[in-house]
Amino acid sequence: MRLKSFFKYMILSFGLFVTIGCKEEKVNKTEDKVVVSFKKEGILQLKKANTDSIIKTLDIEIADNEYETQTGLMYRTELGTTQGMLFIFPDVQMRSFYMKNTKIPLDIIYLDGNRTIVSFQKNAKPFDESSLPSEAPAQYVLEINAGLSDKWQLEVGDQMEFQTIK
Repeated sequence: MRLKSFFKYMILSFGLFVTIGCKEEKVNKTEDKVVVSFKKEGILQLKKANTDSIIKTLDIEIADNEYETQTGLMYRTELGTTQGMLFIFPDVQMRSFYMKNTKIPLDIIYLDGNRTIVSFQKNAKPFDESSLPSEAPAQYVLEINAGLSDKWQLEVGDQMEFQTIK
């Protein structure tokens, strides 16, 4: 009997020791290691259609190849209020963008081959993979911080001019 009690005591003690002795596993959250910085590749001016007056001048990064147009502003954590990304496509056609892996809310401005604004997708939500299509054929797409197209009172018909500094 004593031996049986001794074994019960030993098993109970061992179980208690294992339970108390085990440390709680720490969960390490890793921060995003991908850091993509803005690279000024050009200067863009937005102009009022009816007066030709300059609305805003922006520093732009240019996406003009397949890789750059696919990644766009993905993984960025910030975009300055006087910065934007200009997508240049080889032809004019209906376009559609989405916000996959894009961390900042954006206004997406579609422009035709004459560099005239044809439509907007305003306040695009970060990480939203919904299609954000143009309402007319476009050759250029300008992405800026969400809300700026309203703040600057941009309208369909307004124009853009840009020059590269590559």
